[in-house]
Amino acid sequence: MTTPQEKAAAARKAAEEAARIAAEAAAAAEAAEKEAAEQEAAEKQAAAAQADAVSKAAAADKADAAAAQADSGAKAAKPKAGAADKDEAAAQEIAAGYAMEGLALELGTVITGGTVHPDACVRIPMKTMNRHGLVAGATGTGKTKTVQGIAEQLSAAGVPVVVADIKGDLSGLSQPGQSNDKLLARAQETGDPDWKPQGFPCEFVSLGTEGIGVPIRATITSFGPILLSKALGLNETQESTLGLIFHWSDQNGFPLLDLKDLRAVIQFLTSPEGKEDLKGIGGVSAQTAGVILRALVNLEADGGDTFFGEPELDPADLMRTAGGMGVITLFELGAQAARPQMFSTFLMWVLADLFQTLPEVGDMDKPKLVFIFDEAHLLFNGASKAFLNQVEQTVKLIRSKGVGVFFCTQLPTDIPNSVLSQLGARIQHALRAFTPEDQAALSKTVRTYPKTATYDLEKALTSLGIGEAIVTVLSEKGAPTPVAWARMQPPRSLMDTIGDDQIRARAQQSSLYGKYGTTVDADSAYEILAEKLAAAQQQAEDEPPAKSSRSSRPAPEPESMAEKIVNNPAFKNLLRSAATVAGREISRSIFGTRKR
Repeated sequence: MTTPQEKAAAARKAAEEAARIAAEAAAAAEAAEKEAAEQEAAEKQAAAAQADAVSKAAAADKADAAAAQADSGAKAAKPKAGAADKDEAAAQEIAAGYAMEGLALELGTVITGGTVHPDACVRIPMKTMNRHGLVAGATGTGKTKTVQGIAEQLSAAGVPVVVADIKGDLSGLSQPGQSNDKLLARAQETGDPDWKPQGFPCEFVSLGTEGIGVPIRATITSFGPILLSKALGLNETQESTLGLIFHWSDQNGFPLLDLKDLRAVIQFLTSPEGKEDLKGIGGVSAQTAGVILRALVNLEADGGDTFFGEPELDPADLMRTAGGMGVITLFELGAQAARPQMFSTFLMWVLADLFQTLPEVGDMDKPKLVFIFDEAHLLFNGASKAFLNQVEQTVKLIRSKGVGVFFCTQLPTDIPNSVLSQLGARIQHALRAFTPEDQAALSKTVRTYPKTATYDLEKALTSLGIGEAIVTVLSEKGAPTPVAWARMQPPRSLMDTIGDDQIRARAQQSSLYGKYGTTVDADSAYEILAEKLAAAQQQAEDEPPAKSSRSSRPAPEPESMAEKIVNNPAFKNLLRSAATVAGREISRSIFGTRKR
């Protein structure tokens, strides 16, 4: 039997064993936990190392890609930089051809490779402005604004300008323009950083008395048979007949001032009495006279009777300055829109009159006057050979009088080759090539320019933007400048019309209005013929009937009507008066116009 002491000793021993086992279990658990923590830390460290390696590998790949891209970009940039350098060199080479020592008219700046070069300027020497020029381009391409800019700079240089403003687009020359950011940016890139709005002295004149400007007229005598035939649309046979009528009028001292004078002379020369006067120099057929008379009637119906008469335009009034600036004379078409061809022919008379009145001056530092024909194709439509020959002669010779002539039209082919060859400056805005005729005109235009390695002209002429042009002019030495694709400078005056009311008000305030505003109807062929017919009729009524007598001398042959008229004292007095004014035989020159 186990004693209590033994039970207590056994229990103590069991407790000690249990404590030992518990201690060992705790130590094992602690070791396991430590091992698990170490394993987890090792796994995390391994994962971090792997992630870092992946990141480094990705960064290396990215760096390699960036380096490759940079290398590729550098390789690609090398030819681009080379192209830019090449364009810049080409622009400077072109600009060198437009470097001028004397006064020059600024047109714009060079474009190469689609880039505008503000420091590569395109200009025309003032001393070659009398070598004439052409401004051409399709509708809406900017040629009118080019003409406006040319007129402005000429005026600023003290050169008077005459402009045929058929559509009334250039009246804004008289007022300052309107500045804006776009306009200033264009001025900056086209070589005019000091651009500011400015108006210029202008005179507004109209052909005939029905326009809104100062009325301008010519006498039939000074207009001459060639120009009048062009205005009337006569053929060469009718033109020669009209020349015969003028010749007879000149020889007999009949001043032809207006249309009624010419009509009266034609009617007289086709009458039985007048035919006798023409026997020695040829006759006037009734059919041809009828055609001419009908053409005169049609011209009168369109208001043409107001074109002719007195006071006649004095060319000196086109060559004035105001405040050191040249006066710009704008010929407005006004009420004569139905006869634009008459308008252009009248302007040709103005040019011919200048040719006859101005002295020879040779080469000058700047022209005395520049004449700009807008819608120049109207001048040559249906023109006779005689007319074309005289235009060619005028353009050739008027240069030595210090006058420059610029033609403005849509196609260079509108101008006859004989005239086109005389035009030293070419400013060609964009052309359209929609039809076979357009393509042919484009090809012909390209052949009129000097050869260039910088531009494909056939492509360039159809790719020009608004206000851009292909330009070549004569240098100060008279040689053609390099072909330049130019962006044109903007005008400084108003690029819009000022309206009919302002034009009319300015015209009536002009000093020219007092000189030309009122028509003068002086005694001329119509009045002389009317007087002499009335006098002849009165003389016939006053003569007593002849008495018959066998012893009397044979009665003289009765005088013809023409002889009665010519021998009438009243007619002789009138004839002497007319001869004093017009001369016994009027001297004629170019275009058959009267010499002043």
